[in-house]
Order: sequence, then C-alpha cells, then structure tokens
Amino acid sequence: MLLTITTTVRPATDLGYLLVKHPDRVQTFAQSFGTAHVFYPDASPGRCTAALLLDVDPIKLAKARKTPDLSLGQYVNDRPYAASSLLASAMASVFRTAMRGASRDRAELAATPIPLEITLPALPCRGGPEAARRLFEPLGWRVTARPVPLDPEFPQWGDSRYVTLTIEGELKLSDALNQVYVLLPVLDDSKHYWIAPDEVDKLIRAGEGWLAAHPERGRITRRYLANRRGLVRTALARLAEADDRPDDALDRDPIDEEPVASDPTAAEPGDAEAGTEAAAPPVPLAERRIQTVLDVLRAEEARRVIDLGCGSGRLLSRLLQDPYFRFVAGADVSPRAMMIAQRRLRADRLPQAQEERLSLFTAALTYADDRFHGYDAAVLMEVIEHVDVPRLPAVERVVFGDARPRVVVVTTPNAEHNVRYEGLTGFRHPDHRFEWTRAEFHAWAGRVAGAYGYQVRYVPVGDDDTEVGPPTQMGVFTR
Repeated sequence: MLLTITTTVRPATDLGYLLVKHPDRVQTFAQSFGTAHVFYPDASPGRCTAALLLDVDPIKLAKARKTPDLSLGQYVNDRPYAASSLLASAMASVFRTAMRGASRDRAELAATPIPLEITLPALPCRGGPEAARRLFEPLGWRVTARPVPLDPEFPQWGDSRYVTLTIEGELKLSDALNQVYVLLPVLDDSKHYWIAPDEVDKLIRAGEGWLAAHPERGRITRRYLANRRGLVRTALARLAEADDRPDDALDRDPIDEEPVASDPTAAEPGDAEAGTEAAAPPVPLAERRIQTVLDVLRAEEARRVIDLGCGSGRLLSRLLQDPYFRFVAGADVSPRAMMIAQRRLRADRLPQAQEERLSLFTAALTYADDRFHGYDAAVLMEVIEHVDVPRLPAVERVVFGDARPRVVVVTTPNAEHNVRYEGLTGFRHPDHRFEWTRAEFHAWAGRVAGAYGYQVRYVPVGDDDTEVGPPTQMGVFTR
C-alpha cells in the first residue's frame, strides 16, 4: 500500500518537521500486520514528497485479525496492495504527532493551511469515482479519481472496484491526515479489525472541525463504524452536540446511488478532467438557522435578547460578537450545558465591555423567573420539542404570559421533512418528545398567539422543499 504527500510551500522540506520524519533517511516502523516505511522520493526547497509504504505480511495479518472471516478470506484478498483500514492504522501510528497538529520546531506552520497533494494509487472505492468526489470535495479538495481497469490488455473487461485518487488543496496538514484516516475505510467499506466502542472516540477525535458539518456525515459514520447501530447512534449524537444541531444529526446520504446527470454536457465519472474544481462547502443547517434568527432579531430591532434553552451557547456566541445587540442572556435547565456554554464563550476571560453585556444562569422554562423579564426578544431555538407535551402550557405561560418580551422567536423541526433523511426511523434525536408537521406547528402557534396577545408569522429555515417544506420551521411572534 502506498500513500504520498506532496507540498510546494517554501521551504518544502519543512514537511519533514511537520511529519517528524527526516527527509534524508528511510525510517521503518513495525506494525501488527506488517511493516511501514517512510521515505522521501523528492526533497527540494521547491517541492517535497513524503511516501508511506505499507508492506503487509499475510501471516501476521491472519494472526492479528479479530473479525470473523471466510476460511480463505485471509489468504485471498486485496490487502497486500490496496489502501484500506490497514493503511489508516499505519497512518495513526506513524504520523501520530502530525495528526495532532503538533510540531516542536514548526508550530506556526503546523497551524497554517499549506498547499498539499495526496495520492493513493490503488484505493478500493465502493461507489466508484463519484463516491470519492462526494466525500472529499465538500472538504475543499480538488479531486481526480480515475478507475483502475481490470486488465489494460483487455479493456472490454471494464473497470475494477479500485481508483487512483489524487486530492489537492490548501489545508492544515493535520486536517488533511485526519480526513484521509477516516475516509479510507469509509470508501473501502471494510475494516480489518473488530469494531470496539473506543472507535467512536477515534472518529470524533479525527473528525473534529469537519465531520459534523459534512453533508455525508451520516454515511461516513455508519461505514466507519461498520453499521454497528448502537455505536452509530452514539457517534451521531456526539456529533450533533458538538455542532449544536440535534435535529440534523441524521442526513440523507446518497453516496451509493447511481449519479444522475442533470447536465448532458457534464463529465462522466471516469473523465480525467472531472472533479478538478472543488465545490463550495455547503452551509450547515445549524448555521443557516442561527443566521435566520439573527436576521429576524435585527429586522425586529431587538437589542436586548435572551436565549431560553441556550444549550452549548452557539447562538449566544454570535449575539455577543455583534455589537448591535446591547445585552444578551442565556438560560438552560442543564448545569452541564451551562458549563459548556461558559467554555465556548470564555466567560471567565471576556473583555470587560463584553462581560458587561452578558448574563448566564441556570433556570427551568416551566417556572416564572424574574430574570426572564426586560428583554426585547426571547429565542427558543430547537427547544420546545425537548419539552414533554403536558408541560408545554407551563412554558407558554412563563414565556408569553409572564416574561412577555416584545418578540418571541421559536424554531422546531418540520416532521414532514424527515422523509428526506435516509434511514431515519422515529424522531431526529433521541431526546425529542415530539416533532410537528407544519399544520401542527401552525395550530399551536396560532393558539398561543391568540391567547397571549401576539401575532405570528412563519419563516422557512433551510431549503424549502416543494413537497415536504423546509427542514426547520420558525414562528416569529410579535405583540
């Protein structure tokens, strides 16, 4: 198995400092299933290439393998030459420091995006070149994926399930290595070892900063964890918490579907020029929701805002960064959520001007609280669906009857949109007590508005599907 990493940052030989592997030496590392070699076929100030060559020992692999296998599977397989979870394991062992983003001698360079080109000559790729593009392009890579023919001498036999993959872009080396580490076994859709619960920790750690926002994160998570349902649900819940998006934790991930060409002039998947331009990363639903809330608050000229059920404080962070909002407060019933919000906001290290504009406290929305008073607007963003239905009237009385801000903004999942999430059964998040259709949400909002002297209008959040509506529905109450 072979993986090469090339950079043209000057001096390019600083790649050796980032990988903690000297360009003038060949280094060898024993693995439980073979031997990994690191060497530099090209090392000049203008261009430097590091290669990781994994020599798999079939006997050691058979002894180390913990997963059930066919009787001949350990002898008749592609592992000795095709990039797979074996190569990912070798990367984690050999490039451990680089994957952490640490560098004793080039710390600033380790934290800086640099031009990179990564090549895998033989990559098992379930779904073909299109699958590789779907996984790498949203991360900012320019992708070239060429199918490997079964036999160049007999083109009529067609292509194998392998591709030669080259990805190019400007990323931090640590981000690039972690992305390849996760996506290698995802594209192969196979792992050489037993999937234990600690695999969730490995996935979350390697996916930090990119996986939660990836449009294919559901499929990536399922494949990485070999479809172990309990582990998958745990990982998706942790990703949702990390990105403050519980309703969007399960996506529709059509990576195994046949590509549909809407443009008859579009390049075929095997075209050498296909995928050379990186697609713009999609805007996550969580970000679109926050931006819509901020737009509504500005349009309503709400300068003092309280975030009720603030969770980890993502909206609070954005409110605090914007000097338009003179005072912001966050309240949540969970002490743990408040601790996370405090860390996110760095509440103990805020400049005095920001510290004076912020208030954080623990409180339940089912009980009247004087600290809820005096705000232009209250926001309940993805909150009401976490409240038991019999307790909703208490929340209504507290927010609309007692606190009575001039504006109340409520967002909640649109249950009709759930059919767009492949493999989703039940609610989008295990803590949801209910999820409403648009008609159900409108009925509730209309009743509450009439009972407490408000008017309400409805705003779609996310792409407004012509059949099932947007993924998130918003009610803006004004009095």
